[in-house]
Amino acid sequence: MTEGRADRSSERAEASVEGPGDPVTNADLHDTSDAGLVVAISRYQQDALAEAYRRHAGAVFGLARRLLYDVSLAEEIVQEVFLRLWNSPDKFDPGRGSLRSYLLAQCHGRAVDLLRSESSRRRREERDLQRTAEAGYDLEHEVWDMAVADQVHEVIARLPETERKAIELAYLGGHTYREVAAMLSEPEGTVKSRIRAGLKRMRREFADAGIGELL
Repeated sequence: MTEGRADRSSERAEASVEGPGDPVTNADLHDTSDAGLVVAISRYQQDALAEAYRRHAGAVFGLARRLLYDVSLAEEIVQEVFLRLWNSPDKFDPGRGSLRSYLLAQCHGRAVDLLRSESSRRRREERDLQRTAEAGYDLEHEVWDMAVADQVHEVIARLPETERKAIELAYLGGHTYREVAAMLSEPEGTVKSRIRAGLKRMRREFADAGIGELL
């Protein structure tokens, strides 16, 4: 909890710093006001921080737990709040309220930041999952379409030649019945009959293959 200033406090924890007044001794801490504790903390007295922690950590933890519904995260918030007090005791202004109110406000702000961060993280994860699912869906359909296309070509290849040529020209070549009839030198009625017969045969094969109706 005191890593931020540990290197400096080790040399000055038992000594006074520049400025009026003497450092608060351990025996006086229990009777020292919160404002006095903060002054002692500004003079790098770790016992003063421990006393502030003893007085107010429970309230800070209670608020953090109510906001976050998570014991581990609440404990982290408590550590951060008191670390901030150790690193920046000058930010506490006794004229604006009590030390407990200040620490609770710090706890509330940090908890809200964490909730927003967690919410953003969850939204990112949901978007990633959605993109992954959509990509998987698209890939599945692409594979399915390729399989169906192969099946279609296999079924067409098994048709009688007269039916196959008419269907290839009409459905794969994009020609009209009249154009197909002219290209095959056959009556249009004959071409239509061959196409209908071929499509009927293809529907049966598709049904047998379990790939549903495509035509």
